[in-house]
This record gives sequence, C-alpha cells and structure tokens, in this order.
Amino acid sequence: MNCISLSAADTCRGPLVLVNARHPYRGGAPALSPALGAEDVLMEKTAAALLAECVRAAGAAGEIVPVSGWRPRAQQQSIWDDTMRKEGEAFTKQFVAKPGCSEHETGLAIDLARAAAHIDFIRPHLPYDGACGRFRALAAKYGFIQRYSREKTALTGIACEPWHFRYVGAPHAQLMEQNGLCLEEYALFLREMGPQQCRLAGGRVAQVLYVPCEGGQARLPDGCVQVSGDNAGGFIATVWQAAAWGCGA
Repeated sequence: MNCISLSAADTCRGPLVLVNARHPYRGGAPALSPALGAEDVLMEKTAAALLAECVRAAGAAGEIVPVSGWRPRAQQQSIWDDTMRKEGEAFTKQFVAKPGCSEHETGLAIDLARAAAHIDFIRPHLPYDGACGRFRALAAKYGFIQRYSREKTALTGIACEPWHFRYVGAPHAQLMEQNGLCLEEYALFLREMGPQQCRLAGGRVAQVLYVPCEGGQARLPDGCVQVSGDNAGGFIATVWQAAAWGCGA
C-alpha cells in the first residue's frame, strides 16, 4: 500500500465529487473544452472528448445537441432567480439546483436535447428512441450516467431529468448502472460492499474501492491508481489491473 498526504481540499476534486443541496461544490473551474463543437457550451475537457466519442459511436452527430454545460456560479444564480420569477418556487426546486449546489459548476454535467427549432433550456427533450436511445445505451461505456431518475428523487432532491448526464468515468458508470445506484449511494455502497471489480470494453479490468482520508493521509493500493474525492470527506480509488493498457479514463 502507498501512503500519500492529501488535504481536505483534495476531497472535492475529481470526476466522482458528489454535488447536491447537502454537499455544495467547493472546487474551482476545470480546464474546459467545447461540448460537441458548441463554442458556447463548455465541459471539463476529458468529459467533452468522451461525450463526442459516445455521440459519434451512437451515430447521433447532429441529432443530439448540447444545451447547457459548465456554469459559473453567477450564471447558476441568474438561472435560479429567473426560473423562480417565471415558474415559481415549486417548479424551480424540482428542476434547478441552488447556486453552489449545481453539478453544472463542476463542468462534468451536460444537458442534451434532440436537435429542434425550439429547445426548452430548463427541460430539453431527449427521447428514448432512435439516435437518442442508442446514445443512452452506450453512455455508461463512455463514463456517463443519467444523473436524475424518477426512482431516486428522494435521494437526489431533483426531479427526473432524462436530459441531464454526468461524467463519472467508465468503471463507475458501469458499476452504478449494474447495481441500480445513483451518485448519492455510490461511496456508501463501496464502503459497505468492499472493493468491486469491473471489466470494460477492450479487456481493461479495474478494481474500485473506497479510501478514507484519516489525518490528512490516504492509503492507496500499489499499481496504476486514479483517485477522486467524493466531496464527503473521502476518496474513491480506481486501480487499473491490465498494466498494458495504462491508466484509463
């Protein structure tokens, strides 16, 4: 085991940070790239690249368009205020996160829509059939989850949003999908169930485990390890076991 020094600030960095009303985002702005070629819609650069790959693999280029990606806090505040004024409190609390508590501030979330002349910014339409359905079927392979589902509303605090996808990384998206988990449940699942193994496309094998941060230090397994904070005081480590592939996305 490797023992490395980590600060409390490190727990709020990485693709697995939990952001909701109970866990505000405490990180900074990530390195950004245009999402699906849209210069006015940005994402964290790794997430943007993998989103483009997924859309191409689904044969959905031009049919799926980005609506909203990274937002600075001031923009989230403006969206919150504008929606409250136009739609009222009940609607706003269902579909808009409070400033500081929005995944969009991480750069890891994207709202998508089927291309149309008019697209609703707050509730864009992304159906389950055709190219959009193919994208959904491939999303986990490229590291994306539909973040807010109807059956998890009590945990997430957000109504079902079929258009909102979050990048978490391929092994984590696959494990969450296989076990019916939302991000609010994922770190607890790993703590209770122990290390999980995940076999990905191309033969890559990853072991995923929860790593507590104790006294500013975390003990990590040997090997090719990626670490993400969970924004709740701990870390999730991904150990890539197929050394020939190197560390994956």
